[in-house]
Amino acid sequence: MLAGDNQRNLVMQGRRLTLKLLIVLLVLLIGGLIAAAGHLHKNADALWQIISEKCVPGIAQSGNPAPCQQVNTAQGYVTLKDINGPLQYLLMPIAKITGMESPILLQPATPNLFAAAWQQRGLLAQKRGAPIDDRVLSLAINAQYGRTQNQLHIHISCLRPDVRQEMDELAPELNEQWQPVTLLKHQYLIRTLSPSQLMQRSVFIRLATEVPNARSEMGKYGMALAQLPDGRLALLALERNWLKMNRGSAEELQDHQCALLHQ
Repeated sequence: MLAGDNQRNLVMQGRRLTLKLLIVLLVLLIGGLIAAAGHLHKNADALWQIISEKCVPGIAQSGNPAPCQQVNTAQGYVTLKDINGPLQYLLMPIAKITGMESPILLQPATPNLFAAAWQQRGLLAQKRGAPIDDRVLSLAINAQYGRTQNQLHIHISCLRPDVRQEMDELAPELNEQWQPVTLLKHQYLIRTLSPSQLMQRSVFIRLATEVPNARSEMGKYGMALAQLPDGRLALLALERNWLKMNRGSAEELQDHQCALLHQ
């Protein structure tokens, strides 16, 4: 009898465990659907409307890019002060490019938008009215379902202080090979770049050609860029993982309130 009871208890425990796992998976699925629904129902074209209906026509008709700070037709981008944070800016293509999933990003003729965004980091110092050390600054772009807008936009903002500390500690181990690291409980891939390498080749093309299977699933990735203590640049890629509640939002590495400026 005891052996039979033990067997029944094991079966019941197994069923309860299976039920718990199913509930967890159902909750994660529902959460993902809610996030996707929110993504679809917001005005996901607000940034594109600003570019196509205000900034570009304004510069063409009167030489005034407002509400953008600039419209660079030669390099194919605009810059816009974001409403979040005192210093954050966005760099966006003039062309209609939805985001990380767009095959346009992998075309060699597409402007090197990440390099352009890093060149425009001085906008934050201009807005502040005082110099800002490059170690404070960062770039980020979110994955397809980690964003709210369907016009590609690169966040030019400050780095989180805790992320700055972790990257400083990681720096001696980093090189030009992609390697996994954990930041903010999410697994990133990270490699170094020189400033000239950033200018020479699009980071989107780098990701697609250097990381296995990335080319066919670019929309799953968010990317970020920050400077290391020795002047090298750290390029990061974050892959979406619904089971870990990770939407691929590399913007999580940023602090739009810029606490590093006060340390």
